Amino acid sequence: MAIALYTHPDMLDHRPRERHPERPARLTAVLDALNDASDLDLERFEAPLISAADLARVHSERYLRGVETSAPAHETISLDPDTQMSPGSLTAARRAAGGVAAAVRDVAAGKIQRAFCAVRPPGHHAEPERAMGFCLYSNVAIAARVAQAAGLGRVAVADFDVHHGNGTQAVFETDPSLFFASVHQSPAYPGTGAPSETGVGNVANATVAPHAPREVWRAAFEGLMARMDAFAPDLIIVSAGFDAHARDPLADQSLEAEDFAWATGAILQVANARCGGRVVSSLEGGYDLEGLGRSALAHVRALRGE
Repeated sequence: MAIALYTHPDMLDHRPRERHPERPARLTAVLDALNDASDLDLERFEAPLISAADLARVHSERYLRGVETSAPAHETISLDPDTQMSPGSLTAARRAAGGVAAAVRDVAAGKIQRAFCAVRPPGHHAEPERAMGFCLYSNVAIAARVAQAAGLGRVAVADFDVHHGNGTQAVFETDPSLFFASVHQSPAYPGTGAPSETGVGNVANATVAPHAPREVWRAAFEGLMARMDAFAPDLIIVSAGFDAHARDPLADQSLEAEDFAWATGAILQVANARCGGRVVSSLEGGYDLEGLGRSALAHVRALRGE
């Protein structure tokens, strides 16, 4: 089946300082891998700029105003020890959030069934009042609220980035119409995501120790998918981080590209049973370019459900 691809070259203009791991080459590596795959049938869409109204579904007016006024005209600045803004970052972040929002709207309207959003900066660490972990806007959480406004009342997020999606959890944890499932390394940044963090029964966190065998990671993910199936979502959004790959410099996991394909298949089993196969995936982490490209390609291929 065709997979919708949402991206935009403006996202290459988010340029943290030299040697920062969240660099433009990440997006290039993903797009090159997809473009070189002759077997993929991709329906391409430009990621639009997110509207102020959509940003306000998650972020406060004070926070949004602060991000806008912080945007530099010339030099790259730091918002915290990890998160930086260059002159092109504000537009890039608006495109990143806008691409995921557009994808869920198109799914809700029945125009497409599945999408991959090749976006940066990532989003799952951004909290309603705080930029952190390379993230400015909470892309996936915003998209979940957009999906609900478009008529998909129960939205689940499956997050397999190696780092816990604290920002997504912060938005979801008091709302039983949303479900958040995350598998992540512990101990690791940002230090949240203990299994005891359950929200209102709508948060499921599974931790995996550094250097754990791949089989342990898969078993943890299977448990999360059982919880997601019980939630019976109308849409599944994927926070698709590929930094649990064995080559990644920011973590200590053992996964290969085929593990992300397997996880995608597990997500599709729930989606096909519960929500007509509706899945929107958004790029999060992944900092080794070779591992990132291979893993993203395996994930998009698996999204076809073949």
